[in-house]
Amino acid sequence: MTLAQLEPEIFALPDQERALLVQRLLLSLENISESEFESLWANESAQRAAQFDLGNTKSISGEEVAKKVRLITNSL
Repeated sequence: MTLAQLEPEIFALPDQERALLVQRLLLSLENISESEFESLWANESAQRAAQFDLGNTKSISGEEVAKKVRLITNSL
């Protein structure tokens, strides 16, 4: 099966299942365990939250993020 054949099925999945698929794909490219992956993301989340609380970063609405993702993916 090719990527072109898989894409319609992948994009038909609910958001949560696509997110889980992304996580599994990323893990397959790394030599780390799922628990290490979760720990790394927990640390990253805490650092980002701290930077936001300190005013060092700004928030971006989900709508704006979705627009940027569509622009990027449409240009591929």
